[in-house]
Amino acid sequence: MNTSFRLRLSSIWPLLLLPFLLVGCGKKETETAAVDPDAPNMEEDLARTVAEQSDFYLRKDISELPADLEWQDGSDLPEFADPNAIKGGTFNYYITDFPRTLRTLGPDATGGIRPYLLDYVEPSFLDPHPTVPGGVFTGLAESWAEDHPNKTVYYRIDPNARWSDGTPLTTADVEFTFYFMRSPHLRAPWYNDFYRKNYVSITIFDDLTFAMTHPVDKPDLAARFGNFVPYPRHAFQDFGAGWIERYQWRILPKLGAYTLSEDDIDKGRSITLRRNKDWWAQDKRFWRGRFNPDRYRFDVVRDPDKAVEAFARGDLDMLPLNTPKFWYENMNEEHPEVASGRVQRYKFFNRVPRPGWGLWINTAKPRMDDLNIRKGLHHATNFQLVCEQYYRGDAVMLETRSDGYGWRTHPTITFRPFDPEKAREYFAAAGYDQPGPDGVLQNAAGERLSFTITSPVPSRRDLLVVLKQEALKAGLEYNLEVLDSTTGFKKLQEKNHEIGFVALSRSVELYPRYWEMFHGNNAWIDAYLDANGNPVAKYSEGTPNPNPQQIRVQTNNMTSTFVPEMDRLIEAYVDAETLPEIKSLAEQIEQMIYDHAAWINGWKTPFYRGGYWRYVKWPEGFNPANSRNAEEFFVHWVDSDERDEIERARRTGETYPNDLMVFDQFKEQ
Repeated sequence: MNTSFRLRLSSIWPLLLLPFLLVGCGKKETETAAVDPDAPNMEEDLARTVAEQSDFYLRKDISELPADLEWQDGSDLPEFADPNAIKGGTFNYYITDFPRTLRTLGPDATGGIRPYLLDYVEPSFLDPHPTVPGGVFTGLAESWAEDHPNKTVYYRIDPNARWSDGTPLTTADVEFTFYFMRSPHLRAPWYNDFYRKNYVSITIFDDLTFAMTHPVDKPDLAARFGNFVPYPRHAFQDFGAGWIERYQWRILPKLGAYTLSEDDIDKGRSITLRRNKDWWAQDKRFWRGRFNPDRYRFDVVRDPDKAVEAFARGDLDMLPLNTPKFWYENMNEEHPEVASGRVQRYKFFNRVPRPGWGLWINTAKPRMDDLNIRKGLHHATNFQLVCEQYYRGDAVMLETRSDGYGWRTHPTITFRPFDPEKAREYFAAAGYDQPGPDGVLQNAAGERLSFTITSPVPSRRDLLVVLKQEALKAGLEYNLEVLDSTTGFKKLQEKNHEIGFVALSRSVELYPRYWEMFHGNNAWIDAYLDANGNPVAKYSEGTPNPNPQQIRVQTNNMTSTFVPEMDRLIEAYVDAETLPEIKSLAEQIEQMIYDHAAWINGWKTPFYRGGYWRYVKWPEGFNPANSRNAEEFFVHWVDSDERDEIERARRTGETYPNDLMVFDQFKEQ
């Protein structure tokens, strides 16, 4: 899967996998690896595809570029990094598992290492400004122009943009990227779907100028679709059938500040990224002052408690402390390194759409298709106590699946409260009205009211224990299956769970997305059929299949939701062009999500928090408003001289001011 993120044309990827991943076998290949002579010839297939789809892949002379375009580059927006940040040093961090692949697309490619190979570090053509609402600035583009009446955005590529092997970025890479993303060989359904339905055509004018035309206009047309990263055409000459295996460990050229080499991969133990000291964008506005450490080392630390110990020893330079146990117990204000001021703790109030923590009920599983069971689970699941007890009052309940967009997506609906008696009423309506010897309800056939929660979040194990204990008050048994992040999320995406405990992070956008998580086509391959009985993608293209058989895996519809009327609304929402129309449809969709009851509201927090060693430095104000964690925008740096000083201070006992750093300039009132 994915997710997320920053949009990267995949707005949703698992928050739980930060930080991350797992190991596979096979020989690693470098970017200079020889192409297998028996492998597919990508260029031949690309030429054939462009010819066959000539209504999509367009070419025009630069003289045909409209003369009245108003070009912009976002240079009037404020910078959010410190241009005087110090380059150099090593930043030590961790991943919770070793990656199964170095690919950033396809099976097993969306684990926690991906942000550091793509989402956080690779420039897009355009990026939404992380502090100014509605602001957009350039990355790979030098400038852009919007033509809303024709639903088209024009882009000029920055002529300085280079891949890490020195090859210039051109529109040939853009053309290849669309071919790549739309290819049936990709084995990434979300990307196939997105690149097919959201683009009418791409037009190549010359090596540095192109346009993208969309089926509908959007208020945020440029920000929504210009925020994507191309792939290097020259490095995918053998793309085609079997590419997943060939590219499993292949190291590809990058456009961002960091590169990877075989020498920096210690299989099963660590991965180190190295800063490209000749990076083409290092002095570019909005990119200078970022990506500062020369080396970014990730050690594998599978146990979250061991990660805290490694941080306290000084093996890690920074650690998120969002988990209450870590904040209030392991690394509280009385910890020697915190009390001495050598480790600084921070709390940063951000402004982002809130991750959808909660329980995802797989309606494709036996008994889960019973609405009474699902509503009973809502009232038997005590996330309110989680907020009060586990989070010690720092968290509050999510009202809807789409909190945090700056406007209430539904004016009245909220979470169903914990109410064991109400839960028992729903369970009785589903036939579970007889308590067994252990207090768990049974039906007339003696079947127990017992379900398994699958979690890919080991650090939240204690939270699930609270839910398990409270559920017994309603006659419900929750069995807990806590897996490592990669294995657990893979199980959820393959729809092999009964109930999933997970969060999907959101990109910062004007309005939420529903297609990925709730449209029936992301639940069943044969959700809709044409007149000949063949599967089609939309409600508007066919007839709902009353008995679908082919579950669609590797999508974010982890509830297997298939509600035709909701699909009709979602398709209208995708096609909506004005914000009032978008908001009206969002309200109706949120109501249907609530009525369907396949997602149980979890919690939200208005901040993130953590700790870092004093030699890690930050810009004034710490981070942009839309940051979802401390690293996302790579605005920090390492003061190597102060690192040496802190190491001496640990030996001598020297102390520093130890105030908690609270950054509340973006706190919502």
